[in-house]
Amino acid sequence: MAVIGIMSAMHEELAAVLAAMPDEQRVQVAGRDFWVGHWQGHSVVAVLSRIGKVAAATTATVLLERFGVDTLVFTGVAGGLGTDVRVGDVVVAQGLLQHDMDASPLFPRHEVPLYGRAHFEADAGLSAQLAAASQQVLAHAGQHLGAGTLAEFALNAPRVHQGMVISGDRFVSTSAESQALRQALPEALAVEMEGAAVAQVCHDYGVPFAAVRTISDRADDGAHTDFQRFIREVASRYSLAILSQWLSRRQPA
Repeated sequence: MAVIGIMSAMHEELAAVLAAMPDEQRVQVAGRDFWVGHWQGHSVVAVLSRIGKVAAATTATVLLERFGVDTLVFTGVAGGLGTDVRVGDVVVAQGLLQHDMDASPLFPRHEVPLYGRAHFEADAGLSAQLAAASQQVLAHAGQHLGAGTLAEFALNAPRVHQGMVISGDRFVSTSAESQALRQALPEALAVEMEGAAVAQVCHDYGVPFAAVRTISDRADDGAHTDFQRFIREVASRYSLAILSQWLSRRQPA
């Protein structure tokens, strides 16, 4: 049977997924807890990757080598960069890039040395399925979050976006930083700290990868405001609903 890997960087998101897995068993590898079980009729391994590109790459490699995962999905939060990407929206990555990769002048800025590329594409079919699931969930956001949460976080008609997500080993939390990223990478919709590294690992192994990110902030001077509470009350519920919707429609292999 095919094995689906689910990664998150924040504990609150993983906890929501684990609560939906009725028979998960913990396996410890490389200092991480991998939870092996089933969800919606699929074999699933869920894991907290920890934060940052190296931690995420290590976790992805263990998923592929030790647990035989043949489909990998990263779910979590990100800062919004695109002009129409708002807090409470969802971004499904079509491609990923490391914004802090710079081996110039030996290689062009952002290009990963010896790969001949800066962008690593997400799997198109998998991303389309997750985008459709996200559309379904956001169309009924009030059912998943409650009217009070929608009002408290001013989430008005949240939308799904598809495009480029960029990753780097720093939490972008000033307007100056986010503006610099927009100027350097105007096509970027969102910024986070893990996805591009996982995309590179999955490229190396030839395993389909997709990333779904809820926008928690605008990667500016207010990025720290109620961050943990947003994850608990909005992002984790989105992640749970989107993944559940996706798995319920996916044919077991």
